[in-house]
Amino acid sequence: MKPFYSKILLFGEYGIIKNSKGLAIPYNFYKGTLKMLSDVQDGKEATAKKSNEALREFASYLQTLTEEENPIVRFNIEKLNADIAAGMYFDSSIPQGYGVGSSGALVAAIYSEYAIDPISAMDNLTREKLLQLKMIFGRMESFFHGTSSGLDPLNSYLSLPILINSHDHIEPTGIPSQTPNGKGAVFLLDSGVIGETAPMVRIFMENMKNEAFQKMLKEEFIKYTDACIDDFLKGRFKSLFANIKSLSGVVLNHFKPMIPKEFHTLWKQGIDTGDYFLKLCGSGGGGYILGFTEDLEKAKRALGNHKLEVVYQF
Repeated sequence: MKPFYSKILLFGEYGIIKNSKGLAIPYNFYKGTLKMLSDVQDGKEATAKKSNEALREFASYLQTLTEEENPIVRFNIEKLNADIAAGMYFDSSIPQGYGVGSSGALVAAIYSEYAIDPISAMDNLTREKLLQLKMIFGRMESFFHGTSSGLDPLNSYLSLPILINSHDHIEPTGIPSQTPNGKGAVFLLDSGVIGETAPMVRIFMENMKNEAFQKMLKEEFIKYTDACIDDFLKGRFKSLFANIKSLSGVVLNHFKPMIPKEFHTLWKQGIDTGDYFLKLCGSGGGGYILGFTEDLEKAKRALGNHKLEVVYQF
């Protein structure tokens, strides 16, 4: 069965809940594939069995979606249950709780294999079809997170960069070509802590009841997020870094609970020196932190104790 890749939401975390722009790109370093227990390599048996059991629970949830009065999506539940009984599991290298779309890849794989009359990723994807897919994936993925925008599975399913203009306007997009060995880079920093999406979203929703927080979100957070996306897509890197610096500062000041404590100083150090700028990757609380730098070697020296995983160079 075909592999489905991880994703990175470069810009738009939290803002897209409130209709800001967002930009998600596939990240082919990690992937997941549906396989059978009979194919398991030594040492992976326990993980594979755990995945097989988790798929049973997911299958019963998908059955409830299929049995709704006007189902948004229908699955071949008999085939799915038979394959799970025969030992199917999701073999994935995508780290869970790291903000790179582990459940999204699984949702895309199950939809691709078991949905009845699926919308093909090869189709001419009209705006209506994209929104339909996003809605289906949101319902499917909410099994894992409580609520889901459906963007992670959509990104994984299409394996294309996706520009979110608003809730009901999304489109595949092109991003500037990478420059191998380019000086500037987007990188991932491992916080060493597993993040959980649901508690972080709860904190955000609680904050949204505060008028001052709402004002900051609209006048600063969303403003800089949208500007970063425009700059990035047009390859205006000088302007991009001015906006990322502002965005990084806003996140440090207003999204502190989403940043693991031991990274607060490192975050501020980047803003003060300009060697690198950090932002949330996904909902935060742990997992990966996204970094942007105009000089990769300088950032590596400044972040000497941390391993940087380069995602994109320019």
